[in-house]
Parts: sequence; C-alpha cells; structure tokens
Amino acid sequence: MTMPPIVSRDEWLTARKALLAKEKEFTKARDALSAQRRRLPMAEVTKDYVFEGATGDVSLLDLFEGRRQLLVYHFMWRFDEGQGCPSCSYVIDNLGHLSHLHARDTSFAVVTRGPFGETDAFRKRMGWDVPWFSSHGSDFNYDFDVSLDPAVKPPVYNYQPFDVDQPGEGPGLSAFLRDESRVFHTYSTYARGLDVLLGTYHYLDFTAFGRQEAHEDSPEGWPQSESMAWLRHHDKY
Repeated sequence: MTMPPIVSRDEWLTARKALLAKEKEFTKARDALSAQRRRLPMAEVTKDYVFEGATGDVSLLDLFEGRRQLLVYHFMWRFDEGQGCPSCSYVIDNLGHLSHLHARDTSFAVVTRGPFGETDAFRKRMGWDVPWFSSHGSDFNYDFDVSLDPAVKPPVYNYQPFDVDQPGEGPGLSAFLRDESRVFHTYSTYARGLDVLLGTYHYLDFTAFGRQEAHEDSPEGWPQSESMAWLRHHDKY
C-alpha cells in the first residue's frame, strides 16, 4: 500500500504550517457564507401539515415544542425494504445530544414519508432517542422537494442526487422559525449540502487516507471505494 512520504520533523512542520494558512482561509470563507445564510429572507408556511408521531397526529407548529426555531431532517425511507436508507441513518448516527440545540432555543425532528409504525420500529431498532414523525399521506415531502414526482409536483431545485425527471426520494434538511403561531421557512439544503452533518466523515478528513472514497482527490494507491458504498446500518457491520 502506498504511504505518505517520510520527512524530517522540521520538514513536516513547514508543510503543516502552509496547510494551516489555507485552513484559516477556509474557516473565514465558511464564516462569511454562514453570515449570508443568516441574512436570507423567509417565506411563511400556510399549509396545515399533519404528521403522525408517538402521541398521535401533530402539526408543524407542534414540532417546535415551544421553541423559536426548528430543524427538520428529511429521512429517506426504503419502502421496498421496510427500513431507512443507510446514508440517512448515518446522518442520525452522527447527531449530537439534542440538549445543546435546545439551549439555543432550537428543536430537532426527523420526518419520513414511511408509515409511522414501521418507521418507529426501525428507530427503536437503531437505538435512536430523537423526535420522530411520519408525513405519510401529506404533501410535506413534495413541498420541500425531498419526494420528487413531476406528476405530483414539479421540482423546485435541480441539484438533488438523482434524476429529477423521474420519481424519487432524496435527503434534506429544512430550517423553520416561529413567530407566535406563525411558521416561516428560512432554509433548506440537499445532497452535498448535508455533508457538514456527517461528523464521522470530518474525523476521517483529519486522517492520512481521508474518507477513502473514489470522489476524493487522493494520491495514487490510497485505499478507496465508491462513495458511501461501504456504509451499513450500524448494527450490520
């Protein structure tokens, strides 16, 4: 197997400092992008969505649990397998303790189009203690462009990780802000926009071999496989 070149400690330190300068540039660019995101306008959500949860039917307003902000992760459900997709499961596995979000007046909920009973059983199998809801039978997934079917609703975005001319399911994250009983949509992201949620990937980015996926620009001979082809549900490794 190819390995990184071996150099003296001083040579390593010189190379590391050069990379550090670029890392600082990236951090400043990321901060500037986040500042732009905070200045986006918002659109009021006027449709009355109904979700099924552990206590029965609830509204989008209920998902806030009384807090000002709400993050919804759009979880892909594999209807043909009766289980969640491994990549979305990977996202939830990387979710931190929700008390930290709550401390910033922000709630988090998972919404999937699969039937609640079936999807909640999967949640329990995976050992997740996270607010979990089904949008089965509602327009929620279509309206926020994670269920795409031109026959139902033309897609708004064109950067989903599948052919938007064909019916399909995709992952996503949407942010909402509450003003009393009024709910506003402030942000959504899809595909590689979700990369920042995957803490395991970012830990791997600190290693010599990185994520070990084929899309990465790595030296010749580095171990690599197709993107996410190695992923399993955490109880299936």
